[in-house]
Order: sequence, then structure tokens, then C-alpha cells
Amino acid sequence: MTENGSSPTGRRALLLAAGSVGVAALTAACSGPARTRGAAGQPSASSSPLSASPGGSTPACVLAVKAGAGPYYLDLDRVRSDITEGRKGVPFRLDLTVVRVSAGCRPVADAAVDVWHADHSGAYSTGGSAFLRGTQVTDGAGRSTFRTIVPGWYAGLAPHIHFKVRPDRRTETTSQFFFPEPLLLQVYARPPYAGRRAPKHPNARDDRYRASGAAMTLAPVPDGDGYRAAYTVGIA
Repeated sequence: MTENGSSPTGRRALLLAAGSVGVAALTAACSGPARTRGAAGQPSASSSPLSASPGGSTPACVLAVKAGAGPYYLDLDRVRSDITEGRKGVPFRLDLTVVRVSAGCRPVADAAVDVWHADHSGAYSTGGSAFLRGTQVTDGAGRSTFRTIVPGWYAGLAPHIHFKVRPDRRTETTSQFFFPEPLLLQVYARPPYAGRRAPKHPNARDDRYRASGAAMTLAPVPDGDGYRAAYTVGIA
């Protein structure tokens, strides 16, 4: 993995190392049986569960729901692990592992993983700013780590973190993570989030969460004065 907190590194150049070309369909890791159901209620095939890692992990390698990138995606080629850029909020560490489901959940090295989300006030970086945005390139074990904050809410949507996986130069998969509602209510009672009145049910009002939240919700655990979570993302 490459970390650069100041000067951007070209992701396109780094992706030259990604050799295989396939159809990248997002899958996610969620605890439970090796078969799960998608948004339409249809069963999804999966491979054998992965071993759980401690601390808010989701161990099973199963198919899950894809989602659009939304209007705020920016292709900035900014490779770094810490994406906070000084934005205030409850610290959050996200550990991702990318695996290829069609190859028995084998880890995928040299895959670019983009992450972006809103700040504590629900605002996204735009134009020349790049806070709470960044890219990591997975290591030989398919791992990448992002250090950020718990996102705020906006526009009646469940708080979420967008992500995009690019295993090579021609394929990509996009989805988003959600947070457990009890954790959000605890976080939003703390500064700086407490400066706004939080919704009583920040997740339930979003039909996207109702459709895919069971598969795409993280399982954070305390980590210092913040939280951390691990998630295994599968591609076809």
C-alpha cells in the first residue's frame, strides 16, 4: 500500500500492475450463512465463509447489493490512507480486504479502492478540495486501510461511506457501507455532530438502506476515542 498525505500519486499508473481482466461484480462480506439474499429477496450463491478477524469484521464471502456512485464522486488519483485532512469528527478506521469470489475468495492484490463520504455536517468536498476522499492499492493479501471519521447525515439518506473497487484498468465495482443506527445516535450526540439535531431514525428513512442494509452494514467496535471496522469485499 502507498500512503501520501500531501502530493497525489497517479492511480492509473499504479493500475498498470493489475494483470487480470474480469467482470467485477461487487460482493460483500457479512456474517451469517454462506447464502444470503439480495435486494429483491433472491438467494445469492457464495463460497465458503472466510475466517473472522477480531474487531468488527464481517467474515463470510457472499454476494451483496451494488449501488451507484452518487453525484459526489471525484477521480482525484490521490493515493493515501489518512483521508481526514483535518476534518473534525469521531475517528473511524476502515480495514478492507478485496477477494475474488470466483477463485475461492483468493485475495486480490494491486486493486485500487476509492473511498469518499460526507463530513460531520453532511457536506462533501468539491472542486479543488479533497477532504474525506482517497485511494489505496491493496497489498499482496488484498488489504487496504482508511483512517477517516464517522460521516454525518444529509438529504434524508442513511449515513454512508461510498467505495469503488478497480481490480484493473477496465473494470470497477461501486457500492456503499452503512452504520448501525444505535452507534450513529451515540456518535451524533457528541461534538461536532451535536451542533445539528440528528434524526431519530437516521437509517430507517432511506429505502436504499431498507433494501441492502442487512448486507452492507458495518460492525464497528470501539478503538481509542473512535471506532474501527473490517469488511471483506468480493469481486467476481
